[in-house]
Amino acid sequence: MKQRPPKLDSGRAEEIAILGLGFLAGDEDRLGRFLALTGAGPEALAKARTEPDVLASVLEYLLGDEQLLVEFADQHELAPASIQTAWDLLVYADITRRRPQT
Repeated sequence: MKQRPPKLDSGRAEEIAILGLGFLAGDEDRLGRFLALTGAGPEALAKARTEPDVLASVLEYLLGDEQLLVEFADQHELAPASIQTAWDLLVYADITRRRPQT
C-alpha cells in the first residue's frame, strides 16, 4: 500500500525548507550550483528563515533534481511527496502575505 505523506502546516514546511538549505549548504558543490541556478546570494540565504519565497526556492530546487530530492528525503527520513506539500504551503503563505489587505 502506498504511504501518504504526513499532513504538514506552514511551520513544519519552513522547518523542512531550512533542513533543505542545510542540506545544500553541507556540500560546497551543491550550494554553489543552487546559488548559480537560482541567482540567490549570501544575503538572501542569511534571511531565509524569515522569507517564505527564499525557503520555497530551496524546495523548488530540490524538487527539480530527483537525485537530490531522494538523497535529501532519505537523509531526513521524509517522504519525497512531503517536500512538494511543503513547497505548496510556502508558496501559498508567500502569496497570502503579499496580497493587499482590503
